[in-house]
Amino acid sequence: MTKPKERPWFWNILIVITIILVLSVFTAHYKNWTKIKNDRFRILSGFYKKEIQFSELDSVVWVAKIPPMIRLNGFSAMETEKGIYQEFKDSLTDKTVDVFVDNLSDPKIKLVYRDSLKLFFNLSDSTDTKQLYQQLTTRIDSLPKK
Repeated sequence: MTKPKERPWFWNILIVITIILVLSVFTAHYKNWTKIKNDRFRILSGFYKKEIQFSELDSVVWVAKIPPMIRLNGFSAMETEKGIYQEFKDSLTDKTVDVFVDNLSDPKIKLVYRDSLKLFFNLSDSTDTKQLYQQLTTRIDSLPKK
């Protein structure tokens, strides 16, 4: 009688852990996760997170396209742009622009905060983006004037 083959449990467990890790990273990056709290706005997409106090907001506007920029850190995939960028005109300074764009063909929201820092973003659903824009403009309009 021959002894049955031993199964390589270590490799099976490693493969399952790898698949779970890849799926969780994909889930974290596949869309922008936003939350509005009493005094701040938070946007999260995978490794990228930005939290902005409403008191620091200077403007909230619609833009059709994001300006040409140099990607310092991040990724592009089909209609998605996410990461930390630097505008061409500011290449001599260290000012960065945060980009959380789920759909490049849809309009984006441009937040300017702390006088000159910028954040471009939209959500995969344009209706959700419009609702978020309304919420943000309502918040910034209700702030006391500086």
